[in-house]
Amino acid sequence: MTYTPIVATLGYVLSPDRKRVLMIHRNTREDDLHLGKYNGLGGKLERDEDAAACMRREIREEAGIECQSMQLRGTISWPGFGKHGEDWLGFIFLIDRFDGEPHEGNHEGTLEWVERSRMMALPMWEGDRHFLPLVFDDDPRPFHGVMPYSGGRMQSWSFSRF
Repeated sequence: MTYTPIVATLGYVLSPDRKRVLMIHRNTREDDLHLGKYNGLGGKLERDEDAAACMRREIREEAGIECQSMQLRGTISWPGFGKHGEDWLGFIFLIDRFDGEPHEGNHEGTLEWVERSRMMALPMWEGDRHFLPLVFDDDPRPFHGVMPYSGGRMQSWSFSRF
């Protein structure tokens, strides 16, 4: 079967002291698949942009800051993740330098600086708890994972690094 996922980016912005992460608390739209959850920033790749350009644009649109340095930390295939079972493919970035001051929020929710040590205690997608440690670890190799979903629930998780 041909795999034709929705392609997107997901970014985690570090504070200058590297102790906090800018996250969005999805708390504004009742019809939001992510309602009540915390997540990184990001969105769908546009037809005329590469993954890095998409990440920079999404950070600019959602937080009002300009990325100065970012690293691709990994990719994740999320078969069945969408509201109607759509497949998603995400490029996961860590943004460690930026210019400007983040907005307080946007149309999707409130932006909050969260202590890295407290991240895993936040309400988030079950699957995020599996890949977030890889985003912030010291291994320079990007990870490449597969996390199938069914009925809004993660079914499994596997990844490799090279």
